[in-house]
Amino acid sequence: MSRPKVRDDVAMMEGYHSPQLDVSIRLNTNEAPQPPPPEFTRRLAEAIGSIEWHRYPSRSASALRARIAEVEGVEADQVFAANGSNEVLQTVLLTYGGPGRTALTFEPTYALHSHLSRIAGTAVVEGERTDEFELDLDVVETLIARHRPAVTFLCSPNNPTGRFESEATIRRVLELVEAVDGLLIVDEAYGQFAPWSAKELLSEDRNLVVTRTYSKTWSMAAARLGYALAPSWLVAELDKVVLPYHLDASKQIAGLLALDYLDDMSARVAALVEERGRVQSALADLDVDQWESGANFILFRPRHRSGAQVWQDLVDRSILVRNCASWPRLDDCLRLTLGTAEENTAFLDALAEILETPTP
Repeated sequence: MSRPKVRDDVAMMEGYHSPQLDVSIRLNTNEAPQPPPPEFTRRLAEAIGSIEWHRYPSRSASALRARIAEVEGVEADQVFAANGSNEVLQTVLLTYGGPGRTALTFEPTYALHSHLSRIAGTAVVEGERTDEFELDLDVVETLIARHRPAVTFLCSPNNPTGRFESEATIRRVLELVEAVDGLLIVDEAYGQFAPWSAKELLSEDRNLVVTRTYSKTWSMAAARLGYALAPSWLVAELDKVVLPYHLDASKQIAGLLALDYLDDMSARVAALVEERGRVQSALADLDVDQWESGANFILFRPRHRSGAQVWQDLVDRSILVRNCASWPRLDDCLRLTLGTAEENTAFLDALAEILETPTP
């Protein structure tokens, strides 16, 4: 018996993976280094005990959406929640992408933007950033005019580079996108670490979606919960496409309770931003190039060593960072997720030792 054939375009894809190794210090997946407050964990355990497991959860997740809206300063009907911001992106692409439509990305950027687009049957056009990983607005204008993308992606702060876009840049890209009746998605998975957010441009009259996640700043990667802030008319379309009861009861409870700890989240963000400054200052004294980051990670490149070899030397010292050395446009680059102060110091000490050791 022959096996059924998958779509030709899917058969050619590679999956999205983040390899894990057994090491003492793991700084490769952009997770938060600290858990939520113990009180959150206790309250969540108590609340889960009261779930009526024989009943479906709230289909609209209305309480969660309303609370997110309150925290983000928008209306409840301008919030869409899903199983991580990746499912939010997938739902947007299922709604506004598809066969005969195009998505535009600017590389290097988050690999799932193009991956999810292709899964949704959307053609992908990859624009290029400058050598310093910045947007060239002339290039942006040319590509949007030529390809008239249904969906254009910006990631700010950008993963894996850490660069964030200015208000003027996002305003201009949004104008260009709207001129071809397209949609601009600004992926702000790391938005709370940056000095400015595109959510300030949200209105009922703009073709703008801002996506965010609980995984980073709320220390809830295990929950897989994310959301979009968008015009109410767009959210209504997403509600038509997403699967029924897609957010389980425990996830909705966790999302609600987490928002009671806004001060704790803000303190964790502030501490990581301070650590980011300390680590970048230390990297400036080492034989590496680095790029300004508005996120909880730093992209750097050894000047006189192979990135892959430096990565292996760190692994040999039980420290894992993200190996971007072979990625397109990122020759010899490595990406460090900021950990605790002790973990960051251990990384810096190990990197300094590696870079100072004579090559064989």
